[in-house]
Amino acid sequence: MKALVTGGSGFIGAWIIAALMEKGYGIRSFDIKTDDAMARRILGSRAEAVDWWTGDVADGSAISEAAQGCDLLVHLASILTPDCQANPIRGAHILVDGTLNVFEAARRHSISRVLYMSSAGVFGPEQAVTPEPTTLYGAFKLAGEGAARAYRVDHRIASAGFRPLIVYGPERETGLTAAPSLACRAAARGEDATIPFSGETDFVYVTDVAAAFAEAAAAPIEGARVYNITGESTTAEAFALAIERAAPGVTITAAGPLLPIAPGMDGSSLRRDFPTVPLTTVADGIARTIAFYREEK
Repeated sequence: MKALVTGGSGFIGAWIIAALMEKGYGIRSFDIKTDDAMARRILGSRAEAVDWWTGDVADGSAISEAAQGCDLLVHLASILTPDCQANPIRGAHILVDGTLNVFEAARRHSISRVLYMSSAGVFGPEQAVTPEPTTLYGAFKLAGEGAARAYRVDHRIASAGFRPLIVYGPERETGLTAAPSLACRAAARGEDATIPFSGETDFVYVTDVAAAFAEAAAAPIEGARVYNITGESTTAEAFALAIERAAPGVTITAAGPLLPIAPGMDGSSLRRDFPTVPLTTVADGIARTIAFYREEK
């Protein structure tokens, strides 16, 4: 079995690759980045078994070529919320056209299943029940969910999409919500740090996200499902205190505006369909992240 993973050189991508390899998948990674150092730090010696391809997910021909010989498509390639705001057309090319290109590649090569990353950004700041995005990023992610449903109806391609809020853990480096992970890295080095937002949100440890993708890859998928993937709901301030408890002597603060995504997503459907996906507590996730960076020294 072989899986094509778009965005495989990224933080979440590398952890998902590791989880898929444990399920017996051979991996072809497709990423616009030429620097795969982060993925290699996460994967270690397993990185040598990955077929690394460089290309743009907005290039349909390149995606189609990369999908040849694959049994599963895992679509993670993305762009950050501020980048979508700064360049909406490029954001649409990556998030909307890129998703369509992946599903088109599945259709052309008779690949029956696609797993993809959506986002809690499909919800707005008021509630986390009905999608009402207030960012272009969220709107483009919601469009991807709609495309997945259309390809199920039109071409019988089954899919599962996953909506996390804050994904944290070792090697998370970019974006506003990377701050909790970066604070763990600072604490491992004995340094103080600030998380630049406040209030309640949801923190899901990266290996839990990877496990959800791996379980979906191993299970029979029907329809076009979308799952809220939740971890532990707590405040940024409480997360900062948990880091301080795990690394005595450092000062970690949380101060700033609320995130523009309401907390309180219901993750029960994922737990129902994939009951073996772990649920890592914030305390354990912080401890593992700090341990990773201490061992890396």
